[in-house]
Amino acid sequence: MTLKKDSQTRVRLELSAITKTYPAVIANDRVSLTVRQGEIHAVLGENGAGKSTLMKMIYGVTKPDSGEIKWQGEAIQVENPAQARSLGIGMVFQHFSLFETLSVVQNVALSLPDHQNLEGLAIKIKEVSDRYGLPVDPQRLVHALSVGERQRVEIIRCLLQNPKLLIMDEPTSVLTPQAVHKLFDTLRQLANEGCSILYISHKLDEIQSLCHVATVLRDGKVTGSCIPSQETPESMARLMIGKELPICQHDTPSELGEVRLKLNSLSQNSDDPFGTSLHGISFEIVAGEIFGIAGVSGNGQQELLYALSGEFPLASDALIEVCGQAVGSQSPDVRRQAGMGFVPEDRLGRGAVPQMSLSDNALLTAHSSQFDASQLDPSKPGKMLKNGMIQLSKVTQFANNCITKFNVKCGGAKSVAQSLSGGNLQKFIMAREILQAPKLLVVAQPTWGVDVGAAAFIRQQLIDLRNTGAAILVISEELEELFEISDRIAVMANGRLSPAKKLTDTNIDEIGVWMSGMWPKEKSAKDNHHV
Repeated sequence: MTLKKDSQTRVRLELSAITKTYPAVIANDRVSLTVRQGEIHAVLGENGAGKSTLMKMIYGVTKPDSGEIKWQGEAIQVENPAQARSLGIGMVFQHFSLFETLSVVQNVALSLPDHQNLEGLAIKIKEVSDRYGLPVDPQRLVHALSVGERQRVEIIRCLLQNPKLLIMDEPTSVLTPQAVHKLFDTLRQLANEGCSILYISHKLDEIQSLCHVATVLRDGKVTGSCIPSQETPESMARLMIGKELPICQHDTPSELGEVRLKLNSLSQNSDDPFGTSLHGISFEIVAGEIFGIAGVSGNGQQELLYALSGEFPLASDALIEVCGQAVGSQSPDVRRQAGMGFVPEDRLGRGAVPQMSLSDNALLTAHSSQFDASQLDPSKPGKMLKNGMIQLSKVTQFANNCITKFNVKCGGAKSVAQSLSGGNLQKFIMAREILQAPKLLVVAQPTWGVDVGAAAFIRQQLIDLRNTGAAILVISEELEELFEISDRIAVMANGRLSPAKKLTDTNIDEIGVWMSGMWPKEKSAKDNHHV
């Protein structure tokens, strides 16, 4: 992609020597950046490189300690997001800024100037939703939306503001391939109309096809720039992480073991009128395999995860079996004691308590696990609790092990969860569950918002856990990810589960078709069981 010649000299945003320091880390160290009118400008970097902090300073959420921001040639101080929006700056956050108890249309109205007629605004939302392929119901309450649907609300809210500069922080992490293509068409159209776009993504193939120029951050500093169309994903990865991108080693499992997770014709009506009910879902996963479930967000994945975790207990124990124990109506703690680990898709709120330290967040799920917290030896009894008392030193040791093993960038075990970048918090939550050596691990969106190097590491950790004899269920909207790590794969659509196929017997194109609900209906539930 190339910019029009008449727009090349028009600078819309200029950052000069921007610095932001926190007690435990220098988030941005004299960062300089120039964005021109009509330019789609990528900001690349590993988790914790300072990308999101930089964007928040442009949008007025955070103030720089030093440096200068120029907007269309004039030096400014962006005091708050309302001022940023009045200038024509919009932002789609990686961690959503939505009020969960309000509807979609009410959330959108709060970000727009003046009093909004909600009925008229709902019509506008529906029009933008249909035009850009981002389906969402304006009247639905936000707490009932999946992560993917909340992402759509954030994007629509920004598009309604007709911004001059649009900041997008991981906008496609939970969108389908079709929705991504539609969004890219929208962004290219906006750029052609003169809108500037700052774009953060860990998906380097997206950067290559979409962006005019890229600036690379590493440890808070600008370390280089490139023209993505002249690079490859591999060369951009080297710029980001300073070394070759690791490749997952995924050998065929040598031996399959006992059934660790079994669903027996699970049907469940959704309490949410906008939710998706589950219909006759049956499958089993055995020790030593990774079972992947693909699908478009909002097709029953969230309801399935609630049922599996125990957050929404079922009417009968027999509907779900974990490691041979019927647990359908049992609590999450009972399922963990049976050997299950769990990583939800929403890391802030369900995966971690934002205001609590990493140590305390580790204690929440690992306190009853049967391993030595300092040695990570599953053969030794748990040591975090002794006679009902919390062993704080063991909790801290375990949290530090998570931080070290998964290279979590933070200020230590006492850092509060919400102080971490999204990718680093995801790494910590994955570490917390994997290092407990569960017999069964249920994971949703394992690498959402994680940089390419860390994503490869997490996927390899899942494969390695499988190789120790664990059974793993991965629910992801990243088809490439599922094809990289899964042994068998199925699709969820409209609350139903397709037949499962071995990876050697299918391909991305076939699974992509199945994601629309078009799979052979004559297949029976026995296809999802080992025979």
